[in-house]
Amino acid sequence: MRHPILIALCAAAFASLSACEQGDSESVDRKFQNVNVVDESNLNDVMLNSSDPNEAVTYFQRSTGEHPDRIDLQRGLAKSLVRAKRHTEAVAAWKRVSEMKDATADDRVDFADALIRNNEWDRAEEVLDSVPPTHESFKRYRLEAMVADSNEEWKKSDSFYETAVGLTTRPAGVMNNWGYSKLTRGDYAGAERLFADAIRLDQSLFTAKNNLVLARGAQRNYSLPVMPVDQTERAQLLYTLGLTAIKQGDTSTGKGLLRDAIDTHPQHFEAAARSLSALEDSVSN
Repeated sequence: MRHPILIALCAAAFASLSACEQGDSESVDRKFQNVNVVDESNLNDVMLNSSDPNEAVTYFQRSTGEHPDRIDLQRGLAKSLVRAKRHTEAVAAWKRVSEMKDATADDRVDFADALIRNNEWDRAEEVLDSVPPTHESFKRYRLEAMVADSNEEWKKSDSFYETAVGLTTRPAGVMNNWGYSKLTRGDYAGAERLFADAIRLDQSLFTAKNNLVLARGAQRNYSLPVMPVDQTERAQLLYTLGLTAIKQGDTSTGKGLLRDAIDTHPQHFEAAARSLSALEDSVSN
């Protein structure tokens, strides 16, 4: 009579042990799932900042193929395509993201950015117009300013640039863009002020230094301003000034600046030497 009772007790104990094992297993699985989510998130961030953007594109293409409804992965693919300068593909990727159910206003701004990079200004303007006016971000206003520039709507452009400057803690880049906008419309003094402000905020911004020299040269001011430059940069800026002077008919001044550029450069300055040689040949002929 004891055997059936013993068997029943053993069965109950086994069932209880199995239930515990199952519960522990489920708990462990959940923990590993959480770890996997964290690991994947970290990997996504690593790939987005990968030194090889095409490698990141390959990773996110594979991931979106496996999980096409994951908007974070679709965003990763779109951002990677922009970094890889594959602009036509980036436009298609951001369009896909912007049409997903969890898409945000920032996604549409990024879509407009991709369109501008692909030289599709009219479509970019349409996309920006679809962003609610309550969405105020630095990137949105910077792009709005660029679109206004392309339409030669200068008052709107100035307004958007001014707003963008107020929405970032690193305004040097947008000041440089704003200065270039003024340079193209012939406001050389205004451009010079903005380039000088950009350099004051970011002394490594060589594009702003070169643009500052262009703005001064356009006013027939052929002296280099006081600013931090190394020897190679100084030579490049003298070369820019020389070409500007020549373009405006101040040939002798331009030739002198080209010679200064050649003498200043720590190595052989091929571009300046070639320009000076061509100029002297044309004068002798």
